[in-house]
Order: sequence, then C-alpha cells, then structure tokens
Amino acid sequence: MLYGKSIDDVDEMQGVIPRLLDVVLYLCEKEHVEGGMIFQLLEDLTEMSTMRNCKDIFRYIESKQDILGKQELFARGKLVMLRTCNQLLRRLSKANDVVFCGRILMFLAHFFPLSERSAVNIKGVFNTSNETKYEKDPPEGISVDFNFYRTFWSLQEYFCNPASLSNAPIKWQKFTASLMVVLNTFDAQPLSEEEGAENNLEEEATTFNIKYLTSSKLMGLELKDPSFRRHILLQCLILFDYLKAPGKNDKDSSESMKEEINSCEDRVKKLLEVTPPKGKDFLHSIEHILDREKNWVWWKRDGCQPFEKQPIEKKTVHDGAKKRRTRWRLGNKELSQLWKWADQNPNALTDSQRVRTPTISDYWKPLAEDMDDSAGIEAEYHHKNNRVYCWKGLRFSARQDLEGFSKFTEHGIEGVVPLELLPPEVRSKFQGKPSDRSKRAKKEEMRSTSHQVEESQIATPASEIEGEGIRADAEASVAVMDTDVSAATGNNSQGGTPTPEPDEHQKQSPDTDVGQEAGQLEADAEVETGMIDGETDPEAESDHVG
Repeated sequence: MLYGKSIDDVDEMQGVIPRLLDVVLYLCEKEHVEGGMIFQLLEDLTEMSTMRNCKDIFRYIESKQDILGKQELFARGKLVMLRTCNQLLRRLSKANDVVFCGRILMFLAHFFPLSERSAVNIKGVFNTSNETKYEKDPPEGISVDFNFYRTFWSLQEYFCNPASLSNAPIKWQKFTASLMVVLNTFDAQPLSEEEGAENNLEEEATTFNIKYLTSSKLMGLELKDPSFRRHILLQCLILFDYLKAPGKNDKDSSESMKEEINSCEDRVKKLLEVTPPKGKDFLHSIEHILDREKNWVWWKRDGCQPFEKQPIEKKTVHDGAKKRRTRWRLGNKELSQLWKWADQNPNALTDSQRVRTPTISDYWKPLAEDMDDSAGIEAEYHHKNNRVYCWKGLRFSARQDLEGFSKFTEHGIEGVVPLELLPPEVRSKFQGKPSDRSKRAKKEEMRSTSHQVEESQIATPASEIEGEGIRADAEASVAVMDTDVSAATGNNSQGGTPTPEPDEHQKQSPDTDVGQEAGQLEADAEVETGMIDGETDPEAESDHVG
C-alpha cells in the first residue's frame, strides 16, 4: 500500500496504490466505469499480497465501507466482496490471527443487511469438523470411573451433528441411554451454593477457554465446576430445541420420541435451576433466548423477508385546534386527489414509489432461486409450499403467459416458471422434446380418425334402415292410389258419378298424407322418365281419353 512513495516526501503518508483505488472508486461511484471494477481490483490485490499487506488492504476496505455499501455499488460487487473475505479467512490462522478474523467477520456483519440470504445458514449445515477428542483406553492409576468418562464425552458426537438423530432410531436410543447416565450422576452429586461460588470460573476471563480439556484425570474437578455443568446442559437444550423446531417434518420423529424429548427437557431444566449460582435467573435467560431463536427459524422458513420498511409520516395535530370535517368535491379524498393529478402532477404514473404489478420474471424469481440446487435451500422453505403465492402466480400467468400456464398440468407449479430464469441443468427438465410432441400429435390424429370411422360405421346402417322404411311407405301409398284411380275409372266407364267421401279423407292421418305425397313424387318421376325415353303407358292414355 506504500508502493511508489518517495523517501523525501515525509508528509505524504499515502502510496500510489491507495490513490489508484480512490480514483477507481470515484469513477465507479459516478458510473463512468462498471460498478464492480473496484471489487475485482480489491480481490486481485488480496490474492497477490502477503498476509501482512492484506491487513493494510483490509484497513482501506474498512475506511471505505460507507461508499462501498451504497446500493449502486453493493448490488454489483456483494458476491465478489464475500468471496474475498472468505478467501482471507481460509488463509488466516484461527489460533494466531484471531483479531484479524474477528475484524473480517464484523465487517461482513455491517456490510451485508440483516435480511441478506447469503449471510443466513438456510440449509442448516452443522460444523461437523469440530470434533472433541478424548481417551478411548483407560490409563493407569485413574480414580474416576472410566466408563462414565467415555459415556460423558461421547455425547459431543451427537451435539456436533443433531440432524443425525432425527432419522436414526438406533442412535437416538444410544444418545438417550448415555444422557440418562450423565443426568443421574448430576442428580447424585448436587452442588451447594458454597461450592458453586468457590469453583465458578465464569468471571475469570483469563482462565476461560473455548473448549474444555478432556483428560480423564480432570473429570472429577470438572464435575464440581458449575459452569462446566451449565455448558453440558445448555447443549442438551439446544439439541432438543432443534428437534422440536417449527417447520420440521413430523414424519421424521415418532410420538415416543417426542415424549422422550419433553421428559428429558424438563429434567434438564430442573438441573439448571438448582445449579448455583443464580440458577433460576440463568434458566429464565436461556428460555428467552430459545424463544427468540424460534422466531428466527420461522423467518427463515418464510423465505427471509426483508426487515426494512418505509417509515410512515405522522401528522401532528395542535392542541386546542378545532377539527373541521373537510368537504371533498368528488365525495372523498382519494377521488378528488385522483382528479387533480392530471393537472398538478403529470408524472404521478411514472413515480418509482407507485405500487405496480410485477412482471412475470420478477414474480417467479424467488421460486426459480429455490429450484437452483447450488443455492442450498431446503425443500421445506421453498415458495411452492406457499399456497397463496402459487395461487396468485397461476392467476398472473393465466393472464400474461399462457404458454407457461399450460405447463402446469404436466410439470406442476415449477413448470410455470419462465425458462430464462432457470439454470441450464434445471431448464432441460421442463423443455418439451420435439420428438415427443410429434409422437403425441400423431397419436391424437390416429385416435380422432379411428373415432370418425367408428361413427360413420354406426351411422350408415341407421340411414339404410330409415331409407328402406321410407321406400316401403312410399310403395304402399302408391298401391293405394292405384286402387283409387282404378275404382274411379270403373265408375266413370259405367256412366255413374263418383260419390265423394269427405269423412274418409278427413279421417286420414298425417302419415298417409306423407305417403301419398311421396307416391305422387315417384309417379311423376316415372312419367317424366317415360316421356324422356319416348315410351308412353297405354293405360294412362286410355284414362286420359276417358
């Protein structure tokens, strides 16, 4: 950071590299260059520098925290800054560089907002690398029960990874058996107020260690330490709170397991209450912290909604002032204000604070992030479990994205998400193959053609039967007409006058009328065909002459 500094220039304490960083930061802030350039430059500097120089670079980052945290720069380089800090933490020693590691963690806590998803352990991964090593074989000349020593320290294997107990009944039985042995020992060797005051080491900061020593020779002294007992019992409460956390699948734990958790939890709380000094106050504080932890779990389950909200402006009313009911031109305040907006505020519709309907991409973006396996979001925290969110999205897609809405029946709610939001490995699952589509279309065409053929085969015999019936009725009517005509000609040839029978004609049904009309049509057709062929019926000519 002091590269390029002149030896004679004593007053100038800044080198060339900090000046370069200031210039790049100014250009990024004024949007003359890409906003993420300053973050890339800082990452390259830390990678090529020693740990001694990295402290100077990080001191510069801390001094420019307010500028780097602006929204236009933060959105471009937050992931790069996170990667830079994580690389520094990997290079540092946890034993020798504790202060520098703490500075980096404090910077990340202030640089990222509280609702930032990258700062939350959404997947719930435990630090399984934190192993507790203890003696496996009994040493010579030991006065403590070695079986109890081994049982006691074996509990740390379950405290390190509580998730291993939820789906393993055999491990849960081993854990409860070991825990009962430890709790019985604590009950058999209670601590008095005097012993608690003499052996309490919590107030002595110089003797406090991150982890307790696991030597078998110290087992007797550790059991007399109230802070040691409190740490073990507190680990039990944290494990029980994890197994009872809201949002856990009820199928993972049986009813018997839930009853054992409740009974063990009550027993642990009683031991904490009787552990001196101030056992009741300590237990009350622990219960309050665990209740707050449940709110944190619910917040993660709901998708880590942002905490920041716009402040509401409250108008103060002066004391003694008479409240007069205002009269609005259009009935209420909203309609009157909306009427005046056209003249007073023409840019009201383009206001950034105006509530707008989100686009399809913006609405389905949270669900697309859940579908990305690299994000590491548990299935129970996915937005697809929110019925209101899915219902609104389906209505929204039905209005603006019919192609995506049509995929709901085949792929479910995840198929409605636009393909451009999905990563390549997930996108291939929801893209329809052209070969499948063509096969499906051919199958539908074959089904439709076969159905039409069956309908035509069913309809053809019915039409033939109807045609034969009509033809039979027509022939019968023609025969009746021929007999009437022959009777009429016989009466005329005998010189008599035909007597009309109106009653018989009136009694004829509509069916006979239809048959007569059909017979007349066929007779006319036969006469016409005979005339065309040049042939005439002699009987018809004789009738005509008569």
